[in-house]
Amino acid sequence: MAILLSYVREKVKCHPNSYLCNMNEPLAERLRPKKIEDYLSQQHLIGPTGALHKQIKTGAIPSLILWGPPGVGKTTLANIIATESGRPFYTLSAVSSGVKDVREVIEKAKKNDGLFTTKNPILFIDEIHRFSKSQQDSLLGAVEKGWVTLIGATTENPSFEVISALLSRCQVYVLKPFSKEDLIALLERAIKEDPVIKNKRVVLKETEALLRLSGGDGRKLLNIFELLVTSSDSPVEITNDMVLEQVQQNTVLYDKTGEQHYDIVSAFIKSIRGSDPNAAVYWLARMIEGGEDVKFIARRLLILSSEDIGNANPTALVMANNTFQAVTTIGFPESRIILSQCVIYLATSPKSNASYMAINQAQSLVKNTGNLPVPLPIRNAPTKLMKDLGYGEDYQYAHNYKDNFAEAEFLPEEIKNTTLYSPGNNQRENAQREFLKKRWKNKYGY
Repeated sequence: MAILLSYVREKVKCHPNSYLCNMNEPLAERLRPKKIEDYLSQQHLIGPTGALHKQIKTGAIPSLILWGPPGVGKTTLANIIATESGRPFYTLSAVSSGVKDVREVIEKAKKNDGLFTTKNPILFIDEIHRFSKSQQDSLLGAVEKGWVTLIGATTENPSFEVISALLSRCQVYVLKPFSKEDLIALLERAIKEDPVIKNKRVVLKETEALLRLSGGDGRKLLNIFELLVTSSDSPVEITNDMVLEQVQQNTVLYDKTGEQHYDIVSAFIKSIRGSDPNAAVYWLARMIEGGEDVKFIARRLLILSSEDIGNANPTALVMANNTFQAVTTIGFPESRIILSQCVIYLATSPKSNASYMAINQAQSLVKNTGNLPVPLPIRNAPTKLMKDLGYGEDYQYAHNYKDNFAEAEFLPEEIKNTTLYSPGNNQRENAQREFLKKRWKNKYGY
């Protein structure tokens, strides 16, 4: 059938959006935009003042990583970049491709044997976070020498999943989840433009259930919508009751890339934050039974150990980090035991978000006050000129004073005496509060 369709496309030169050309493709694929003007959302990247707009229009594309949740258009954006810049486009999936496949594309690019234009090709790797270290290493030389322009797509934080050597050679662009308006625009586009859907006379009477079940995933939204429309007689009236009645029979209990994923992760984190080990282990089991990536779970525990426990129990971060290392090495099924131990430990630890709040306030202060000058006494003075200008002058070396403390000013003059860290009310941080009160007296209000 695939060969026949390929033959038909070649012979009749049909429009890429025609029903004949796409009758076996899902709705999300049929509606995939081909031009930047048709691309919904991500205006911070591809809008007139977006970070990628000028590069796309001029064709000066750097190697880059597109990081964002499922179904927000990472693959589509990569295709549009290739089309707009006139580059040859090769795509590999990290799930099914290996080092050999990567090297074959690179060798073709190096030989410049007529398969490529003078512009170097774009090599798009979907789910690049699934590439092993050796697979990522195989890309380094080609990216560094410019034989290929790499575009990687990932749903995971590239700081964790992409090796530092490759990450340093790429720009990272974050794609945001679709807004409600974006998702409704997708549905309206399908009703208006898709050759199959537009013949069904669809009316969007209610959309809340449809949007909720999609979990902000545009691809999933269109797949559910197509299921509803094609399984109903024309005309089709979309209501919340109709959606829930039909879709609940066709969705799995735990979808690693859908709303269930984010809801259960949220319940998991909130249970630990709320010091309920029973609920926390239950939601952990739900994720494990659903086939969730152990590293994803362990990363969330790492973040939580600082955000929600912090200095109330500094060992929590050590425990979470050791858990991450252990489950990365061991994998399923034994890693479930390690995760359970860590989850129970974190859930039964005292809680504090003081460090989290402190950095939030500090960053807000920096944004509001700009680049304030460093006080002269605490500036570095590696040259004679700097010393003559007063850099480092009158600096009081703390270890020369009683209790290794000398009262001095370490903040810029404009914001001196500003309190950013407020210790939590727990045994460890109460001790920190007493320490700071003895040192700084009334300066910071401890």
